Amino acid sequence: MKRVLIAVAFLIVGMSYLSHAQDNNKSLATANWNTLAKVTYKVGKDEYGELSIPVFGDEIQKLAGKEIELPGYIIPFDGMFKPDHIILSSLPVAACFFCGSGGPESVIEIYLKEPIKYTANGIKVRGKLELNETDYNQLMYILKDAVMVGPAN
Repeated sequence: MKRVLIAVAFLIVGMSYLSHAQDNNKSLATANWNTLAKVTYKVGKDEYGELSIPVFGDEIQKLAGKEIELPGYIIPFDGMFKPDHIILSSLPVAACFFCGSGGPESVIEIYLKEPIKYTANGIKVRGKLELNETDYNQLMYILKDAVMVGPAN
């Protein structure tokens, strides 16, 4: 009888743990590179001439301010890797936006809570998504308070 009670106790604790873990994942908004690629552009002007201004559709706007996870590849910028401020690309370095392959929707600026080491392998990050349509010194997608959650799957 004692063994049955212990088994039931473990079962209850285990189910409680799984339920709690599922609740934590519910707060994570469903986003991926395909969702972020659904951006369109309008033509605008500044003192230097014409520029493309992102127009974020409803699906993307619903992600603004929400915590999301994205897999990708670290892209060094300014000639150097910065361990707490990185650019993440949906494509490897040789095929990224800055090399002429992907569009601006294929990269995201990441501000990390904790510095990470550079790797050429894919990683996965989690953070709060910000949409940027006015500051042309930054990318149109920004992830704040981000953490690396592991390798890309």
